[in-house]
Amino acid sequence: MSATGDRGAVVITGSSTGIGRACALRLDRAGFRVFAGVRKAEDGESLRAEASDRLEPLTCDVVDAATIATAANRVREAADGRLAGLVNNAGVAVPGPVEAIDLDDLRRQFEINVIGQVAVTQAFLPLLRAARGRIVFMSSIGARRGLPYLSAYNASKSAIGAVGESLRQEMRPFGVSVSIIEPGSIATPMWGKGQSEAPDFIASMEPELRALYEQRLERLQALSAKTESRGQAPDAVAEAVEHALTAAKPKTRYVVGLDAKIQGLAGAVLPDRALDRVIERELDRA
Repeated sequence: MSATGDRGAVVITGSSTGIGRACALRLDRAGFRVFAGVRKAEDGESLRAEASDRLEPLTCDVVDAATIATAANRVREAADGRLAGLVNNAGVAVPGPVEAIDLDDLRRQFEINVIGQVAVTQAFLPLLRAARGRIVFMSSIGARRGLPYLSAYNASKSAIGAVGESLRQEMRPFGVSVSIIEPGSIATPMWGKGQSEAPDFIASMEPELRALYEQRLERLQALSAKTESRGQAPDAVAEAVEHALTAAKPKTRYVVGLDAKIQGLAGAVLPDRALDRVIERELDRA
């Protein structure tokens, strides 16, 4: 296959696993020249093995300014200063009750999910403007309503959604489109990692906080495992991303998954305290 990329060049952050990997492979099949952001060389080689010769792994850590600058220079040189799309996907999830979250972990949550995304966007915006390209931010349906013990993650996704809203209006005069993706339950390694780390988080809590929250956090862990097992494949999100990058009239927001649509509807029609009781019952049954 040609390495040119008939549909132009696109950069995707967090391409090692899950949604980012699905996006990289889908957009490669769709004819884009994909620069797949990874932090480890072996993840890049794994992607290469499944993709055409259009796909190029791109070392990019969203919290490392030097790697972002190097990545932007590489894409500028390889794509003649024009970028058709940027998919801001890299992210992590920090669980825990507000009372017990380590503040350094909270800062890390925002550093990766928000500040890092803005840093990457700033670096690539000149290339996107030159091509009248498109930007995609990976938010979450959880951004619309905070869920118990996921305050840091939900807050970061709400924040990046707000950034996307403002940027969409700021980029309108330049012909650059901005879309926000709001997935529900997706089967990705990020949540599996969160579950595996949960026992360590519980063990690290102060005794009085552990007495208050341990049982609830164990129920959340069980509910998360159940939710992940019936979550959609990451390619469902990749399909929405492809539409955002190729449609004549891309949506400003994409809600992905039946559970996400139900959550969105419930949040719109149920009073807050009624929805709180629904969520409480789900945790009690876990």
